[in-house]
Amino acid sequence: MQSTIETPVQGIIAEFDNPSQLLHAAEKLRDNGFKNFDCHSPFPIHGMDQAMGLKRSPLGWIVGIMGLSGAAGGMLLQWWTSAVDYKLVISGKPLFSFQAFVPVSFGLGVLLGAITAFFGMLILNKLPQPFHPVFWSDRFDKVSTDGFFVSIEANDPQFDREQTKIFLTDIGGKNVEELKET
Repeated sequence: MQSTIETPVQGIIAEFDNPSQLLHAAEKLRDNGFKNFDCHSPFPIHGMDQAMGLKRSPLGWIVGIMGLSGAAGGMLLQWWTSAVDYKLVISGKPLFSFQAFVPVSFGLGVLLGAITAFFGMLILNKLPQPFHPVFWSDRFDKVSTDGFFVSIEANDPQFDREQTKIFLTDIGGKNVEELKET
């Protein structure tokens, strides 16, 4: 006896012929209120972030603030150890000789900035993500060589199984298929 339970649809994927069509499809999806969609291409496409309506990443500001915090922390630590905690006058130099502290402060700033960039990128990109429903599509293998795809997730507020397929076909999508576990 076979089960009649249908596997829920996780999303819909459509293929486009070239980067220009993919860019225009992203603009049309954005203009029609779709939020949870992604564009897949074998190379970066100039203007895709604007076409998808994506905001600028806050990662640069986060890295800058953490890098400056690392440099300030390094300077503060060296000031505390040499001018407050362990006062030792050597060759008549002042207790706080900041010129000698610059290399360590710079190094700590770069180190903290690099660590923040690495983990911040992982967190903001929601990585690692070992699996995504687009991997159920056999045609999606082309994305690494010459395929241009749009995928719309089923949790998008505008998602309607039939209407979304019709819309993707109307904007030039080919090989429109539902993403569900096989």
